[in-house]
Amino acid sequence: MIKDSSKLNEGQLLKVDLRKVTDRLPRKLLISLRKDSIGKLVGYKMVDGNQFGLVIEFKDGNSQWFFEEELSEVEDAN
Repeated sequence: MIKDSSKLNEGQLLKVDLRKVTDRLPRKLLISLRKDSIGKLVGYKMVDGNQFGLVIEFKDGNSQWFFEEELSEVEDAN
């Protein structure tokens, strides 16, 4: 789980915790995430008056926003 998203950089790799998102994501996206749940941070989205989400883009070109507690940082393999 990410505790402070202000320290993240655009393009940073993040992994979705599927256990925390199965109740709110479309079925097609969930199927795709089961194959590869790692994507890169491309931006932020205001989701209500006092919270924001992190927008993640996946290898297949799809993007979706997630709360901090639904994501974790990934070590870059390079």
